[in-house]
Amino acid sequence: MQRAGDALEASVVAEATLGILQQIASQLTPVIGSRGVDALFRRSLHLTRTFLPWLVQSEVSDDSTVLLASLKAGLADLEPNAAIEASHALLMTFTNLLTSLIGKSLTKRLLSQVWVPLSPASEQETKS
Repeated sequence: MQRAGDALEASVVAEATLGILQQIASQLTPVIGSRGVDALFRRSLHLTRTFLPWLVQSEVSDDSTVLLASLKAGLADLEPNAAIEASHALLMTFTNLLTSLIGKSLTKRLLSQVWVPLSPASEQETKS
């Protein structure tokens, strides 16, 4: 939501989500390889299927490009709040899986460039 800005459109959320996933992949590929990133992504999709039921058929694709395109199209077709919820669930599931494999400290270090900390004003809004 932070990357999507004030424009509350599902297509913007979808684009932001793919941007985050691409950044995550670029940070993790040197450490766990592209197959490792792909496996984590697919497992994250499987675990968040309750939020992403429209991805069930495309999850069987061996082509990650097809899978990402399907994710983007599916998120863009949702209501904005549903797209935000699904995106958040997927990204948090991915992060939690990564943390369980390599630990909290290394996950935080590897993804620090991806996760932009909230500004103090945004943190206050989140707490309200």
